[in-house]
Formats: sequence, C-alpha cells, structure tokens
Amino acid sequence: MFCVTNDLSYDQRMQRICGSLTSAGYHVELIGRLLPHSKPIDPTFTFKTTRLKCQFNKGKLFYIEYNIRLLFYLIKQQFDAICAIDFDTLLAANWASSLHNKPLIFDAHEYFTEVPEVTNRPITKWIWHAIGKQIVPQASLCYTVGPQLASILSAVYQNTFRVIMNVPWPIDSINKNTLSNQTNSKTKIILYQGALNAARGLEESIMAMHQITNAHLYIAGEGDLSEFLRNLVIKENLSDKVFFLGYLNPTELKELTQKAFIGLNLLQANGQSYYYSLANKYFDYMQAGVPCICVNFPEYEFINNKYNCSVLIPCEINSIVEASNHLLNNETAYELLSNNCLLAAKDYNWSIEEAKLIKYYHELFI
Repeated sequence: MFCVTNDLSYDQRMQRICGSLTSAGYHVELIGRLLPHSKPIDPTFTFKTTRLKCQFNKGKLFYIEYNIRLLFYLIKQQFDAICAIDFDTLLAANWASSLHNKPLIFDAHEYFTEVPEVTNRPITKWIWHAIGKQIVPQASLCYTVGPQLASILSAVYQNTFRVIMNVPWPIDSINKNTLSNQTNSKTKIILYQGALNAARGLEESIMAMHQITNAHLYIAGEGDLSEFLRNLVIKENLSDKVFFLGYLNPTELKELTQKAFIGLNLLQANGQSYYYSLANKYFDYMQAGVPCICVNFPEYEFINNKYNCSVLIPCEINSIVEASNHLLNNETAYELLSNNCLLAAKDYNWSIEEAKLIKYYHELFI
C-alpha cells in the first residue's frame, strides 16, 4: 500500500511505481486525496486506487485530519508492507505498520524539511524533522530521487537511502520529423510544467517574456501562486504571450511537451531540497528531445557535463532572456542540444529505474 496526500490523477511517479510493481506480480493499492477538482481515475490503471476526502485542504488541520483518516482506513486493511510518500503520510503509515507488524517503506520525493514552504518556518520544520528522526531509521526500505539527496538523507536519518529517479518511460515516437516541427514552428512554445509554487522561477520566467520574441510561454499546472501569477501576467500586459493551461493529465502533458521548443526547470536555492533536486520535468523534456533551460545546481551540472543537453543558468530574468533567445535564434546550437537530449534519454528512463525498483522490493520480501 502506497500513501500520498496529493491527487492521484497527476502523480506520474506513483503511477509508474504502482504500475511496475503490479506488472511484477504485486497487489498494489495507491491511497491519495479526493479534491474538489479531482477528475475520475484513469480506467487504464492496473492497480487499486482509494481517495480520502477531507474537510480541510491545507495547513496544519489538513495534515492532522488526513493522517487520522488515513490511519483509520489502513488499520482495517490487510497488507504485507506499507510505503509512506514523504513525511506528510509518515505518521499514519508508521502506526499502521506497527499495528499490523508489517514492514514500513519510505519514499522521499524531496528533502521535506528543506522545501521553501517549510524551511523558513522554524517550529514547523522542527516538528517534521523530529517525526522523521523518530520514524525513518525504523523503515525497512528507503529510497529517493537522486544520488546527492540519497547521501544527505542517509546521513541525517541514519538509514540507507537507495535511488529511484523520477524519470519517464522511453518515448519511441520521437524522430527527426518531430524535431523538425519543433524547429520550424513559427511561434515556438516555451513550456513550464509542474506546481505553481514559490521559488520555481515562475515570476522571472514571466517577466523575461517582455524581451523574448517569436515565442509563447505555456504554463501547465496549478499551485499556491496560481492567482498571483495570473494577475502578474495581466498587470504586465503579457496575456498575448503567456498562457495558463491548468492541470493536464499525463497523456495531455506528454503530447504538449513533444510540441514544445524549450522546457523550463528553474529553481531558487531556498533550501537544500531544491538545491539537490532532480525534477521529473527535466527528464520529461529530455525524453521528448526538448532542450531545457535549467538551473545550475549540482545534479543537473553532473548530467550536463556528461551529455551537454541543457543550458544551465542562475534563476535570473536576464539569464532566462539570454538563454531563450540564444536557442530561439541559433538553429545549430539548438539541434545539437536536442540530439544530445535523445542520447541522454537512453540512460535516464523508467525501464532502467523499474528494474532497480523491482529488485529492491523482491529483496524486501525474501
């Protein structure tokens, strides 16, 4: 059983993990939240899904309510292991695993106490850190999204963290015609996909559009800054260049990514979680042959030094403008990066991570 606090329709990492384990012969249930805007569950999912409805949808009361509801649900179920996704499901999962005397697994999508929403709130950060220090050392299996984060979490929480990268399945249909369409499109798409939250370079990317020609900025996703960013676009008279697409399901997002010319993955170093991140969007762009304008943090530098598939910059307006216009106006440089993306994608895709995931779970049940 896997426990998350988000909407199951959009969590591609969990969809891949649950689908792969189901294909390997496990009976899998993914438990998440039912939100007012939630769409029906994809009927092609091969694993069981359960959605819990809460009265509170944010803040301390939400986390308390969700863990109570999750615990009462879990104690009525039969399972052989339970996996908490990040700290916000860890309490309920730990209590349920103890009551059933079954293994606890911990999947850290991020360094939870170092995300911008937590790291600048000392009391909140202390509470979550204390929960992690108490529970994570007891977990039978831990894994996270990148090598450097795994090293840090292993040291902090005194347990060995493996690495399961947040990468997509290989795309077989990308070819020279697709790349040619990206290059020859009259008005090219600069794409941001993901949560509209703080410290993700969204304000800077919007403001950069004043100085970027022959391109539109498409923003796919919603989040804490949704209203603020829409108002910013209106205030800056950029409604003809910046477009908000809202939530897209994984199939829609994949189709859009293959039409994009440039992908954006720009973060600010507001906490170690972002600084050592390896975002799924970075690999989604790579798999589609779409060069990424990416923040120059260590994990991205490591990959780019090997494959030269991105433009690494600090998250600043002028840097975004310069990098975007360079790719938009230099066909040779663009095609080099695009072809290198496809080379890198052979090493960073879910078929490789799936084999590691199944191996770790088989070892757990031996």
